Order: sequence, then C-alpha cells, then structure tokens
Amino acid sequence: MVSYQKVFENRWRVAGTAAAVAVLSVAGGVAWAAGSADPTPTPSPSASPSTTPDKPGEPGKGPHRGGQFGLGGALHGEFVVKKDDGSYQTVATQRGEVTAVSKESITVKSEDGYSRTYTLTEDTLVNAARDGIDDVKTGNTVSVFAVVADGKATATSVNDGTVRDAARDRWGFGRGPR
Repeated sequence: MVSYQKVFENRWRVAGTAAAVAVLSVAGGVAWAAGSADPTPTPSPSASPSTTPDKPGEPGKGPHRGGQFGLGGALHGEFVVKKDDGSYQTVATQRGEVTAVSKESITVKSEDGYSRTYTLTEDTLVNAARDGIDDVKTGNTVSVFAVVADGKATATSVNDGTVRDAARDRWGFGRGPR
C-alpha cells in the first residue's frame, strides 16, 4: 500500500521534472535558432569583451553563466520565433545600463557600446519596485525583452536588476546558496 506522503512527494518530483524539461526545451530552441542564423558576420561597434571568468568557478562570471536571460550571458540580440498562428515574430533582448527612461520609452546601452530605445506600453511588464517604471532610474542595470516590428522595438518586459538586488539586500536575502 502506498502512503499519501509518497504519492504527494512523487507528484512534486514529476512536476519538477516536467518544469526542467520545459526550460531545457526552450533553451534548446533558442540555441538552435542562434545556430541556424545567417553565418555572415556583422561588424561590431567595438571589440567583444573576454568571456573568461575572473576567477574559475565564480558565480555569474564567464561563458557558461545563465546571465539575466538564461542565454549564456548574452548582452543583446534578436531571434525569430514561430507564433501559435503559424506566423513569425522577431524578439529582441538586451542587458545593459539605462541611459534614458520615461513613461513612453527606455534606452539601454550594453557594455559593448550597443544602444537601443524601446517603446513602453501599458502592457509592458516592469519588474522593479512598487512604482514600476517610475522606479527605474538612469544608471540602473536592466534586462529587456521586446517584440520588433517594422524596425520598432516595443518592450514586453523590463527587469531592473539594480532595484531587485537592492530589495534583496534590504530584506536580508544573501546572494547564492548558504
């Protein structure tokens, strides 16, 4: 006879496994999309920084870190995804410093010099503090996901790492495992 506790534990184990498979499937799809891109190199505004870790095994450093997007620490880029209706959509991502912000737009500059302005709408999800985009300040480090149409990038989400880290420190949550 199986105890209720064992059934309950197995249910969570199955749910965790399903979640892990979903995350890995998305990551694999992004990697496939990146590998299927046009191999013609495009000029970079400046030399790419080294991806060697400052200290081997240091969390958040080096080429194998998850980065803000879970895309291997990518600073910025675009990829195409297939929508439910069978059409295609271009998605842009960027991580960098806020150089300008208002209720209507945010401009982000990555450490390699790439800069882009994103339109904000009432549907843009802003992960900052209680006041949303009003809490995002010039100089903060953010991650942006956007939909690109006709050359215009409209942010779907803005994640303010500076505000998030300050809140974590204020509440006494340490960085990483204890």
